[in-house]
Amino acid sequence: MRIRLDRTVCDGFGFCAKHAPGYFSLDDWGYASLIGDGVVPDQDHDPVMRALLDCPVHAITEIGEPKSSVRRPELRDDEDPAAHLKTEDNEAEWGFTR
Repeated sequence: MRIRLDRTVCDGFGFCAKHAPGYFSLDDWGYASLIGDGVVPDQDHDPVMRALLDCPVHAITEIGEPKSSVRRPELRDDEDPAAHLKTEDNEAEWGFTR
């Protein structure tokens, strides 16, 4: 896992430093700074992910490929991709709600 912190978005809530003090520090005004290069080993994944999810202004983002559990349909060459769009008519099939 790799993360980045956008200091221009940070509002100084400090949840990141509370959950993952090895990866985030707070300056004199309470704004976060990233400690290190943003690479997070597997053993520290949970506290850093908690910091990411608890940030009220979404200043922390995960870099890289998203790990999606949603299976995308395999398309044949002669098949119309629009037939697999997520719409209100098939939202139960795709598992999304408004």
